[in-house]
Amino acid sequence: MKKKVYYSKIADIYDQTRWLTEPIAEEVADFILALVKATPKTTFLEPGVGTGLNVFPLVKRGYSVTGVDVSQEMLNQFRQKLPHIPPNLKLIYGDASQLSFPEKSFDVVLTVHMLHAVSDLGIFLDEIDRVLKPKGFYLNAQWVTPPARLEFEKHFKTILSKYQEQQTLQQSLKTINEINVEEYLVNKGYQCNYWIAKEWTVSNQVQELFHFYRSRAYGLCWLLPDEAFNLAIKEFEVFCHEYYGSLEVELSSQAQFEIWAYTVK
Repeated sequence: MKKKVYYSKIADIYDQTRWLTEPIAEEVADFILALVKATPKTTFLEPGVGTGLNVFPLVKRGYSVTGVDVSQEMLNQFRQKLPHIPPNLKLIYGDASQLSFPEKSFDVVLTVHMLHAVSDLGIFLDEIDRVLKPKGFYLNAQWVTPPARLEFEKHFKTILSKYQEQQTLQQSLKTINEINVEEYLVNKGYQCNYWIAKEWTVSNQVQELFHFYRSRAYGLCWLLPDEAFNLAIKEFEVFCHEYYGSLEVELSSQAQFEIWAYTVK
């Protein structure tokens, strides 16, 4: 994984610039616990745990959670959510794509928006298979970007492309995944079920979203050197005024938390 520098730089604004809030995460946790038929002894692993948004509710409820992340700054944000590190939480600073755990260590492995950062996906999926207990669950999840925020992002990408060679930009933004995850795991004996764990409405004023980009809260904001980025963000501010009419316009649309649940047949 090569996201350390980017995530470390935005660790303190990560939660506020995403659309999964703590109350929504609590509801998603309810869904996950029901899905995996959790007991008090169920153990969870999240590679790429970051600030803990996805598993914080599980920690508070007393479940055994292990989180791995390449950014110490992101892990520190997770730690600050707790008065102290409870015995049921283990945070490991390291490459989340390398699972240095014994075989059959966890009942549930959860990945959220992290497979694109794994250099060798086949090896990583093999490792997930190795550390899962018999009848365990691998949950590959994502927060689906609300359409209004996605459209806003596309406008910004259009402006970014003026400041970087188009081919280079497209290559930088492209998610390279040479392995079909579902096909790969089905061939290893898993069955897959798809779930929408939660749908909710996300609302932001244009000025709030613009502030997120000016703060360089997302990976695409780091594709340009500082000088070029500053020029792009100035042009984008002018665009927002002209296109939306006011920075106080509110953009609302539906977000989703999707889960692909893999279990051994």
